[in-house]
Amino acid sequence: MGAVATDATTRAVEATLRGRRRDVVGAAVGAALLLALLTSLALLVFLLWDPASRGVPLLLERGASFLTNGTSSVPARAGIGPALVGSLTLMVIVAVVAFPLGVGAAVYLEEYAHDTRTTRFIAANIRNLAGVPSIVYGILGLVIFVEVLRKVFLAMSPRGSLLSGGLTLGVLVMPIVIITTSEALRAVPRSIREAAYGVGATRWETIRSHVLPYAAPGVLTGTVLALARAFGETAPLLLVGAVTGFFSTGNAGMTDKLLTTAYTALPVQIYAWTSLPQPAFQDLAAAGIVVMMVLLLLVNGVAIWMRNRYERKW
Repeated sequence: MGAVATDATTRAVEATLRGRRRDVVGAAVGAALLLALLTSLALLVFLLWDPASRGVPLLLERGASFLTNGTSSVPARAGIGPALVGSLTLMVIVAVVAFPLGVGAAVYLEEYAHDTRTTRFIAANIRNLAGVPSIVYGILGLVIFVEVLRKVFLAMSPRGSLLSGGLTLGVLVMPIVIITTSEALRAVPRSIREAAYGVGATRWETIRSHVLPYAAPGVLTGTVLALARAFGETAPLLLVGAVTGFFSTGNAGMTDKLLTTAYTALPVQIYAWTSLPQPAFQDLAAAGIVVMMVLLLLVNGVAIWMRNRYERKW
């Protein structure tokens, strides 16, 4: 009741201050924003309806076999098993590469580096790199990671491997990790640092025990969302050797799978199916899209849960 009375009082005060004038411009802006929201939701529903209407029945019919079977020229036997394993392996490589390097770079820029022209130049270029098309990173990965790794590991496939694909995606999302971490560090109140310095803590102790835990919700959320973007990328993987046809890794070990054998990923497999004219493969692509959307929703749900957990802690 108290909250209702407070809201009513607030509205009465606002009406008194405005007098009897009607805020026509404000009402028009509010209506335009509502229309934009409804239009966006309608487009989202429209885009998701077609793959959901075609993919969900196939998933219910095929069950777990769709998630475990490999690629096949027969639609009834084709599945996303190798593609799903490849995507998950790529995400592990991306997390190992992008998370420590991105967070470390952001901590240095925000906590250690002085505000000089060079620092501002580096920060501006990092923000520009976040907007570079992903195909450019694919070219970078082809020129650097595929060629360099092929010379280091002589048995490596000349078209690329899981490791080169993961490194390419890691470089692609690293600017996003740096930017989100920097924003989270800037949001930490200066008083927390001053209090830590006041009791004799060093700069690293302050960052480790106070600044990073306080900024953890933003850091983790940005990192998980960056992984979600890498999970859906296709163009860079096509340039660094992802296979769009039928292949088999046989009994290759983990080292061979990372360095020498062919690989694919879920977005690449969906792209390959959509390029085939048979309606059955189009249904397979729709089912793959549904699986990918479910995984992305799970990843975003984990990000929200981790953010809320750390926010309650602090």
